[in-house]
Amino acid sequence: MRAALTGLRGVSVQGDSTRDVLRSLPEETPVALVFNGTTAAVMMASPLDLEDFAYGFALTEGFIDHPAQVRSLDIIAHPSGTEARFWIDEAQARAIDARRRSMLGPVGCGLCGIDSLDQAIRPLPVLPPGGPVFARAEVAAATDLLRAHQPLHDQTHAVHAAGFLLPGQGIVLAREDVGRHNALDKLIGAMARAGRDAGAGAFVLTSRVSVDMVQKTVLAGCPTLIAVSAPTAHAQRLAAEANLTLVAFARGGGFDVYAHPHRIQTGAPHAA
Repeated sequence: MRAALTGLRGVSVQGDSTRDVLRSLPEETPVALVFNGTTAAVMMASPLDLEDFAYGFALTEGFIDHPAQVRSLDIIAHPSGTEARFWIDEAQARAIDARRRSMLGPVGCGLCGIDSLDQAIRPLPVLPPGGPVFARAEVAAATDLLRAHQPLHDQTHAVHAAGFLLPGQGIVLAREDVGRHNALDKLIGAMARAGRDAGAGAFVLTSRVSVDMVQKTVLAGCPTLIAVSAPTAHAQRLAAEANLTLVAFARGGGFDVYAHPHRIQTGAPHAA
């Protein structure tokens, strides 16, 4: 496995002074997602938890519906990058053509290279009613709780994280990556591999909420999404249509709710 970070020397200029510095910078590597011998995507990602990333990407992009459809997964290092080589059930492999991509995905974009407009805005299932209800205090503290699960960020200050919040238990699982959507895929993959039910809690993000983040959350079956920054207007519309509780600007002890607030105790702490 490639190293997740590299120490590089530079010159820091602060006001009228300069000094030599040694910074820890995050690595990123091309990761080819290959299904039964066919390359479906090439994404730039942090070289950590690549098995989780591969499973999460395969699930949220529709290449598999369940981890049981995977016969094997090999992570193979090449001089130019890393290959995540899946062998999946033949029946499921035929669905690959409908979601095939030919792309090199920059870390800031989860939709680059999709070859039709219909693929960009996919129909989403509607999440079932109900689901866990969170106290307003734990929602307000969610992104602060996630900070304790970001060792790569502590060293580089240049990566995103996604965490899984359970009512009354805090963040129970988290993953990091240079790409915000990669971090979420890694979390979803880790949960699927461990048999964790995404419907039992909320996803917490260190990023803005764009369309792809809503899509991945809904397809994973998670009913609540909490982010430190803003949603796009289209992401909000998709969340509303999919019955996803959307929380944004969760920082500094407060938050905004933009869709389906019934899963958050926004009133007095004792309110139902």
